[in-house]
Amino acid sequence: MKKPIDMDTLLVQLDRLKLTAIRDQLDTLLDEAARSKMTLREALSFLVTREIARRDERRISMSSKLAQFPFVRELDSFDFEAQPSLDPGQLRDLATCRWIAHGDAVLFLGPPGTGKTHLAVALGREAIRQNYSVQFVTAATLVAMLAKAHADGALDKQLTILSRPKLLIIDELGYLPFEANAAHLFFQLVSRRYEKGAMLLTSNRSVGEWGSVFGDPVVATAILDRLLHHSTVITIRGDSYRLREKRRSGLLQKAGSTLETNSTATQ
Repeated sequence: MKKPIDMDTLLVQLDRLKLTAIRDQLDTLLDEAARSKMTLREALSFLVTREIARRDERRISMSSKLAQFPFVRELDSFDFEAQPSLDPGQLRDLATCRWIAHGDAVLFLGPPGTGKTHLAVALGREAIRQNYSVQFVTAATLVAMLAKAHADGALDKQLTILSRPKLLIIDELGYLPFEANAAHLFFQLVSRRYEKGAMLLTSNRSVGEWGSVFGDPVVATAILDRLLHHSTVITIRGDSYRLREKRRSGLLQKAGSTLETNSTATQ
């Protein structure tokens, strides 16, 4: 006569093997396997699949926190109809992350509010799903980090830290001009990652304007020479999502009417 299985012992064994998803849902999973009349092999595959799914979920959650994304965005939620200048097929190809494996660069260029950061975060999250490490930082924050490290005599250490993620996302480049020394520090980062670590940059300025952004056309040329060597440049031409929603709600017209009324009253 077979000895009955002691559930407590089984739970302890699952805990020792760190199969926590199976342990936490054991009764539910076994009932589902029984209802579906799974074979032993099918049931084992079913349990293992649930365990892997739980681990992937935890890994993605932890890696997303470490990446410091400003919000959660996915490619599926992007409104491509509102931005007809974009090719959805090209974005889906970027979501395969082959460019990250090769250490290439992606540049999203366009006016504020056209979805550049949404796309950057969405591709960053897809990279995490495919087990790539990601770091997200705004250009202003990055420059401040590099400047502080340089002042503290720890620039090489900071550059090493910023070279570790397989993908470094730099958002909002061009919104604030760089000081001359900051441009040189940024050049050192780009050089350190060149052909080794992928970079994704968003900017409201065309590459032809980067000389004024960096305050030094020579340094800007050197930066672009490395970034554009193996790159995909996507220019978004369209209205701001935020302004479009304001127009739909009538807020822009109301604001305009208020300004006109105030202007007339003061004349």
